[in-house]
Amino acid sequence: MTEPSLHRTDLDCRIWEEELEEYIPRRVFDVHTHVYRWGFNTDPNKDASATAAMLGCGFSQADWAALNACDAALMPGREVHRLSFPFPFTPSCDFEASNRFVRDETARDPASSALMLVHPSMTEQYLDEHIRRDGLLGFKPYRFYAMTGDPVECRLTDFLPEHQIRVADRHGLIVMMHLARRNAVADPQNLEDLLRLTDAYPNVKWILAHCARSYSDWVVRRAADTLARLKTVWYDTSSVCEADAILALIEAVGVGRVMYGSDDLPVGAMRGKYIAFARGWAYLSEKNHSLDLSHCDPRMTFTRYEQLRAMRRATSRLGLRPNEIEAIFSGTAEQLIDSVRQPRQDA
Repeated sequence: MTEPSLHRTDLDCRIWEEELEEYIPRRVFDVHTHVYRWGFNTDPNKDASATAAMLGCGFSQADWAALNACDAALMPGREVHRLSFPFPFTPSCDFEASNRFVRDETARDPASSALMLVHPSMTEQYLDEHIRRDGLLGFKPYRFYAMTGDPVECRLTDFLPEHQIRVADRHGLIVMMHLARRNAVADPQNLEDLLRLTDAYPNVKWILAHCARSYSDWVVRRAADTLARLKTVWYDTSSVCEADAILALIEAVGVGRVMYGSDDLPVGAMRGKYIAFARGWAYLSEKNHSLDLSHCDPRMTFTRYEQLRAMRRATSRLGLRPNEIEAIFSGTAEQLIDSVRQPRQDA
């Protein structure tokens, strides 16, 4: 295993001590964490792929020990539990090994839970058997597995077909959904799909990742009226670094539907920030820009810190109370997990 560099600089320490330490509750439930091995990427050309620099060279294994080390370094003094799922390697992935690994690693913490990485080719019977056998609490589909071959403009059921949603509905499972389409949750077809599917399958608990993939506020504001109607949908804040987007989401759906997620490993532990502009967004890192930063301290901090700073600004502007902050960081997620776990234990 190649150990990631989690050394905090003096800048990181100042940001933590001055902006974050008093804000983040002592108990944290992270609903968006990846558990994987680089070896589960079965692409024969993977070492020349875009993900090689991000995963293969610095974060080649995210086991439970690595996640604990990351949280201990970046959020010292916090008790952290997680909802975890495999990394969706593309174009090819060892799904069986990935799901066994996330099951076994997550089992190290009884308070944590895991989701199953799914491919649209998996049958209803296959999913039923694995969910029953492994005790996983839901599914993690991904747009790069879309049956249309278009990971950008695919619709929700192109990579999570309805026979798989039926399994989730039958067992009352969680679906962690990374929306596709250029306008994400503001896209009319995505909203149409969400309205229809939440009505047709009322027992599914949906989590729309990355604030419904809204890295800027206009996306949420355009969809706000519809989002307010989706009572079986929750949202995680993973890797969203714009305070306006988080603020708009909480205003649209209420504090009780929004949960903290880190997107680790590797994103939260990388140095950089997701930035929004016009109708777009992109990841800015120390290595992908040519800006002249001679007028300031040019160093970047962890993406997780930028996300947490954005959460702090958003919740401060909304005037949220301490118990509401605690709900975002743990309470809501724990209630959601318990609502799925308890019926299955009683069955």
